[in-house]
Amino acid sequence: MAHTDSNLHVVLGSGPAGTALATELARRGHPVRLVDRTATGRAITGVDRMKGDVSTREGAAAALQGAGVVYHCVNVAYHLQLDVMPRIQRAVVGAVEEAGARLVVLDTLYPYGATHGDAMTEDTPWRATSLKGRMRAELDEKYLAAHREGRASVVLGRSADFVGPEVMNSTLGAAVFPGALTGDEVLTLGDIDLPHSYTDIRAVAAGLATLGESPRGDGRVWHLPTAPALTTREVLGMIEERVGRPLKVVTLDEPRPFGPFDQVFMDAYAEMFYQHTEPQIMLSGAFEAAFSASPIAMADTLDDTVGWYRSLLAHHA
Repeated sequence: MAHTDSNLHVVLGSGPAGTALATELARRGHPVRLVDRTATGRAITGVDRMKGDVSTREGAAAALQGAGVVYHCVNVAYHLQLDVMPRIQRAVVGAVEEAGARLVVLDTLYPYGATHGDAMTEDTPWRATSLKGRMRAELDEKYLAAHREGRASVVLGRSADFVGPEVMNSTLGAAVFPGALTGDEVLTLGDIDLPHSYTDIRAVAAGLATLGESPRGDGRVWHLPTAPALTTREVLGMIEERVGRPLKVVTLDEPRPFGPFDQVFMDAYAEMFYQHTEPQIMLSGAFEAAFSASPIAMADTLDDTVGWYRSLLAHHA
């Protein structure tokens, strides 16, 4: 495969992961372009924003123009994923091949499917039975095939559920922290006494940036640095300590609309609810050893996340 010698890093998608990644890459001194459908987000020092639609080959090619490393952090609403995510993959991989750029993909744990409590490593078999899990596994096989066949240099970084500043659409996001701070209800899912891994969004960004800087990691899946799993109840207890009040916890034992999760979301999410009825333990020791990296401690994550939500609520008061 022909590789470009460009030093431009292009981040596709400006959700919490893409935004944190663009910020981290600029902090490391790289020229950065952040691409999304509107280019209307807040200014980030050292980052150029660009409006683009990477679900088409033409749009992806325009977004990637001049790129040396491309980071695929695009996601879409749950009920659209089966249709839209494969289309985005085809467009992005085709554009990466033409550009001669390297591709770093932000990935999920969905391909593993239910593990019945076994800890997940990069060697865990892919046994997804859900529609979205099988779709993600098929996409990942295609990413890795592009690398094996010499069409593009590709690496995948998998994360557990996001948590951290600016993370809202997560089971440890806007359903939890605003209620914790205001005394309103806090929503949780499934069995909160099971261990559950959460990855700090800043560790996601740092891990993806490291993969973008390190071609020696190409051609495989890596688990991004993630703190040791705690039970969700233990995490809620740590949040209580930080907000100084007991939480009014509401737990859904089955998927149904509640709070920020409407009927459309819950209908699409129902097949993934197994993630809250068995332990979800992701281990990231391989990445930590290979790249001399460390996860962010949950205590530090919660300190910063509570602080961010407190500022957000004060701003909107």
